[in-house]
Amino acid sequence: MKKNILKKLFIKIAKALDFELIDQNEFKSPTLNKNLNENLSNIKKSIILPLGEVKLTRKVKSLLIIFRTNTNVEMWNQNRKRIFDKPKIEYVCRALYSLIKSIEFLNKSNPLVKVSLKVIDDNSTNENLSKIQRLLDNSKINSELIKHELSIHENIIKKQDKRETFSNLSTLLRAFEIGKDQGEDLIYFLEDDYIHFESALDEMVSSYERISSQLNKELFICPADYPFLYMDNEKTNLLIGSKRHWRTVSKTLMTFMVSKEFVEKYWDIFRKTCEDLNDPWEKYFNDIYEKEVCISPIKSLAVHITNINSGYGLSPFIDYKKLWEENNYE
Repeated sequence: MKKNILKKLFIKIAKALDFELIDQNEFKSPTLNKNLNENLSNIKKSIILPLGEVKLTRKVKSLLIIFRTNTNVEMWNQNRKRIFDKPKIEYVCRALYSLIKSIEFLNKSNPLVKVSLKVIDDNSTNENLSKIQRLLDNSKINSELIKHELSIHENIIKKQDKRETFSNLSTLLRAFEIGKDQGEDLIYFLEDDYIHFESALDEMVSSYERISSQLNKELFICPADYPFLYMDNEKTNLLIGSKRHWRTVSKTLMTFMVSKEFVEKYWDIFRKTCEDLNDPWEKYFNDIYEKEVCISPIKSLAVHITNINSGYGLSPFIDYKKLWEENNYE
């Protein structure tokens, strides 16, 4: 009896001092009232066994997602077929459906983060626009479909040999402009052929909070574990996120999550990337990653659904067919 009273008193004192206790014999945390195989983190701290806790000094307040789409271009700048060999609208809708599910998952797991979605469309048919709008209308998320006009950038972007190249540069610049003008905290710039796991956004946001708090600096986060990252002997650092490992990377494609602070800090590079097609397109961002931390997940949180032999596409150790079938939106 006396032992139980002392134990309860000790637990109360630990809670009052904002300490967490671990009972490894019972495999539970009495201060958190959770089993150790549950998510032990809360809004104040990120807790990973056996590494202990990280005080979350960098809390995410909002997430603006900007999803760029063109349902007419099968694969930009390539003649290859995508895995499963479907019309482009099928990839767009499954990618958008997976994103909506991931937003809804984040809304439930972390309701303090205000999430909004803007879809920037370039020249889709009315039929395809209706499919996109239907997916947005059937969800409960804050969303907007924007029909992009290329003419707004005629005097900014260098004339290109192909319309699809100009449109890609233009929609990306429009995404960056919206992010800079309307973003409040984190901004996720996203292309239209990434299928997300349901927990992707929750893990990206919570890992951003943990790692940014540890490093005391802002980050770039890539959602995909690209094959090309393993094709040379590049050195990397491993970090512990919310529920998985993350590696530092020096290259990404044009899909990444970043803070508005970094968009403003590097605005000249964001804009310069869109003024002309560079080789590689991302080269100015790769320069940024030499100074700032950019990380990608192991295993992947989203899969770039491209050709099966593309180094820029399918992430390793993923059941692609299962992921594809789980995001059948009809």
